[in-house]
Amino acid sequence: MFSKEESRVLRHQFWTSFGKSFPRKWILYDTKLKGFSFKFHFDTKTALVALDLEDVPIAIGMEFQIKYWEKLVALKSILLDDFLPEAIFEEAYILENGKEISRIFVSLDQKVSIHNKNTWRDVMVFFNEKMTLFEAFFEEYKDVIEN
Repeated sequence: MFSKEESRVLRHQFWTSFGKSFPRKWILYDTKLKGFSFKFHFDTKTALVALDLEDVPIAIGMEFQIKYWEKLVALKSILLDDFLPEAIFEEAYILENGKEISRIFVSLDQKVSIHNKNTWRDVMVFFNEKMTLFEAFFEEYKDVIEN
């Protein structure tokens, strides 16, 4: 077991190493679409890349999340056939904090842990490969999703 401080240091080391190994600017939150973001996730059990649709402030409403989800579902066969055949679509995905979002994600299908440096390289390669494909899909179909 690792203390909170040891875990924090390992997480920092992983993300710093990932940034140095694959130096590029990822889209992530800079999609220009409200509530629409790409995320990397790596913890003591899983590694995944995700496209998250989160509700936005009540003044704007959930209409964006619903609209984007419907457009992504309409593009599902393209995403699966041409980009990420292993992508999983979950309209109602519950985060650890209890918040409900819509998520499309790809998980690394092997035992990994952010506390195990021996698994880091596989995760970094996975992140780079899958997020690059997610972003390529987004760039290709952004206009369809947005309008």
